[in-house]
Amino acid sequence: MIDLLHSKSGITKFQILIEIAAHQPNVRQKEIAEKIGVTPQAVSEYIKELVAEGLIYSEGRVRYRITKQGVEWVLENANDMKRYARYVMSDIISHVSTWTAIAEEDLQKDDKVYLKMNEGLLYVGKENVTNASGTIISDAKKGEDVGVTDLLGLIDLENASITVCKIHRVERGGSNNVDIERLRTLAESKAYIATIGVESLIALKKIDVEPNVMFGAKESVIEAAYHGLSSLVLAIDEEVPSILSRLETENLEYELVDLSIQ
Repeated sequence: MIDLLHSKSGITKFQILIEIAAHQPNVRQKEIAEKIGVTPQAVSEYIKELVAEGLIYSEGRVRYRITKQGVEWVLENANDMKRYARYVMSDIISHVSTWTAIAEEDLQKDDKVYLKMNEGLLYVGKENVTNASGTIISDAKKGEDVGVTDLLGLIDLENASITVCKIHRVERGGSNNVDIERLRTLAESKAYIATIGVESLIALKKIDVEPNVMFGAKESVIEAAYHGLSSLVLAIDEEVPSILSRLETENLEYELVDLSIQ
């Protein structure tokens, strides 16, 4: 159990900090109270504590901002909760839930099967090639979706690598200022490709490659990484810092490549 969940006050402080970060600097205590289900008086007292602890600072009545220390506290606890959620999902709920997989061969109900990830998708078959096993809940033909329960062991995932490629905006050359041959080499090395910005999309089209995703690219490559899928992200330069920050928050390794022609 993570420390934050040991006390209601810790959870409430976390929620208040999130609301302040989302709406700063004009923060109405009444609106926070309604949002998180406590009284305005309670919000007022918690805010006093948060100010005293250096997690927020006040610019006057109803004007508050989260401090650098506050941001770090939120991120630390958010990461703890994420790890705890993954533990619950993988080690606890997996034993009582049903996962969906793709049958690698014809299977019958109650067959013991082994699970593996391939290009981000979960497959099951009778061959013992992994440490993860389960029982299927119904008959299935090869290539069909099938439910798997009573999961045991860990599914082996490849270490996903993420390459973020910076492409200049159109006023600084756009896709015409891209090292096309280097882009081609990088694209051939990744199973999953995402683009952010029209310049990135056109650069990819110049090597006759279609992206797997154009919208929600940041979250998409993170989800792909958790499924063992390596990604290439093409992004206009102004979007790169936010992508890197998001990857660092998730503790995912990446490399940054400037694709502009030198």
